[in-house]
Amino acid sequence: MITRYSREVMARIWTEENKFASWLKVELAAMEAMAECGLIPPDVPARATGLAKIDVSCILEIEAKTHHDVAAFVDQVAACLGEEGRYFHFGLTSSDVLDTALGLRLTEAADLLLDDVDELLAVLKDRAYAFKDQVMVGRTHGVHAEPITLGMKFALWYAEFQRQRQRLVHARHSIAVGKISGAVGTFAHLPPECEAGVCRRLGLASAAISTQIIQRDRHAEFFLTLALVGASVEKVALEIRHLQRTEVREAEEQFAAGQKGSSAMPHKRNPILSENLCGLARVLRGNALAALENVALWHERDISHSSVERVIAPDSTVLLDFMLARLTRLLKNLQVYPENMEANLKLTHGLVFSQSLLLALINKGLTRDTAYRLVQRPAMRVWQEGGDFAQLVKDDAEIGQHLTNAEVAAVFDLNRYFRHVDQIFIRVFGE
Repeated sequence: MITRYSREVMARIWTEENKFASWLKVELAAMEAMAECGLIPPDVPARATGLAKIDVSCILEIEAKTHHDVAAFVDQVAACLGEEGRYFHFGLTSSDVLDTALGLRLTEAADLLLDDVDELLAVLKDRAYAFKDQVMVGRTHGVHAEPITLGMKFALWYAEFQRQRQRLVHARHSIAVGKISGAVGTFAHLPPECEAGVCRRLGLASAAISTQIIQRDRHAEFFLTLALVGASVEKVALEIRHLQRTEVREAEEQFAAGQKGSSAMPHKRNPILSENLCGLARVLRGNALAALENVALWHERDISHSSVERVIAPDSTVLLDFMLARLTRLLKNLQVYPENMEANLKLTHGLVFSQSLLLALINKGLTRDTAYRLVQRPAMRVWQEGGDFAQLVKDDAEIGQHLTNAEVAAVFDLNRYFRHVDQIFIRVFGE
């Protein structure tokens, strides 16, 4: 049961208050690590932790003069520390703080997204088993192909989001990294042991090598992964949109009491949630492209990536959080119409059994091309003139030379299409 909504917990990660709080975590961890390395007096970190306070309005006021956000932050906090202020930001460069704190916030966001995916997976599994035996027609190119079950659609989506979860875990690992290596990554003023102590305290890995910044291929992987998850959300939403078309109407989004589908047409019930998700997936892809363009920077660093990340980090994480929650609710409340599935399955008067008939004739010794043309002849009559495919097959003298009526009847047995569904479910969900 989803109890959290994107505009709350996820958005809180990207507030100014939490940004400065994450910077302070890095700074205080650095003081502890420096004390541990004997670079500053051992009693300084505890006193600094007790005195340090963040005043957002004051920081912004200072930034209006300095035009440098980290410098303004350092000035405001250091002023709270008195004598200990001289050790605040000691030996650090801005990106030591910015990139390490960004790693903290992105991993926090990734954890929330993993929770979202887990909630979605639970609904997908529940619905897959609920509709495991609900027969419907499968479509390729939008045209009726062969029978499947609705549960198989949900099982397919479950397997895909399992893969997306694995990608998200890997992407989280890639950005759960910090650096305290100085202006060009040489540890000129603080030793690698200090960086290791900071990252250990923050639950991050140390970048094996960095410049002034953590390299942006890591972040590109993260935002590409968010776009990939969004693509799977879009895939499911697009299918719902197709299934809700008037001519199909095998499933549709829940239509609440008092809801209006159109300002002009009172009869309308539109797949607005799914359409919304398809559109939002485009934003994630656009942000992923921006993250890719952040990888190449001048020499040991420029700041062209910084302005981009201030937009795409909150936007992409909040957006995907919202999308996953919306999709979960949509699928949990999806309205399913078995009677329409049955009617649509019969719409082509048995043509969905054509491959079974083809294989039965091949098994009688016919070449594939000969069997194909034998089956295609009555099939095209059904397309063009109507009629029942099974009856036309029984009436076809040439087919009758190879198959008895009982063998034809076996070809048109619906159950034979689903004899492996249980095995498929075991492959997807385990025993």
